[in-house]
This record gives sequence, C-alpha cells and structure tokens, in this order.
Amino acid sequence: MAISENDIGTRIIEGAIEVHRALGNGLLESVYEAALEIELYGKGLEIQRQVPIDVSYRGRFLDMGFRADLIVEDKVLIELKSVSKVTPAHRKQIQTYLNLAGYRLGYLLNFGEAVLKNGIIRCVNGLPEERNTSAGESTNDLDGNE
Repeated sequence: MAISENDIGTRIIEGAIEVHRALGNGLLESVYEAALEIELYGKGLEIQRQVPIDVSYRGRFLDMGFRADLIVEDKVLIELKSVSKVTPAHRKQIQTYLNLAGYRLGYLLNFGEAVLKNGIIRCVNGLPEERNTSAGESTNDLDGNE
C-alpha cells in the first residue's frame, strides 16, 4: 500500500523535531539536511537530496540550478533554512518549487528557530485537505492558490 503525502508529512515533522532536539538551532543548513536524511531513512522513507528542479520557457529548458533540498518518497518536497526569521521570499521559494516540480505537498523547515514548531510551514499545491496535526504540525499553511 502506498503511503500518502499526509502520512509522509507526519513522519517528516517527527523526524525534524528529533533532529532539532539533538542538534539545536544555529548550524548550517547542510548539517540539518544530512541529519534529516538519516532520520527519515530510519523511518523507512526513500530520500533524495539536492534534486534539480526543471524550469522551461517556450518549450526550452533553462538550466538555472534550482534544487530541492530533499524529496521524500517522490511525493513531498522539503526546503530547509537555518535563519533567524523566515521571509516572504522563503515562503515564495517553496511554493514556486512545488509548482515547478509538480508536487502537491511541501514543507519549509527553519532550523534557526529556538523551538522548531515555530519554524514549520506546510505548503500545498492542490492537495485535498485531510491532514493530521498530531505530530506538532504548525498551522502555518501556504496554499498555491493565494
């Protein structure tokens, strides 16, 4: 049986909280990326790191170097930050990546927050609403239709 985006999201949040508890805040984004990969792999999830995101214009591929930090189970995109405050540009980045890559669910995780719950932003792109917030998911949602 295939795992749903929302079930993957629950595991992502649980894993991110474990990483944040173990490492704290203030490290480089790449450290959290490697640690989260290990944590999610341990939860039985397939992970891809630094996945290229294609951009095309008028039928031509533009090699712009956009990369998703993590793709989980080829269904959920994760963009990681380690900053003092998430900006509107960070929020737009994750939504744009979802649109370009065709994923329906993504997370912007800011490990720069003292409490990770404050740094979790769930982004949707046409995903039906049936999420589970039992793992401490934030209600900071971005909808692609904004």
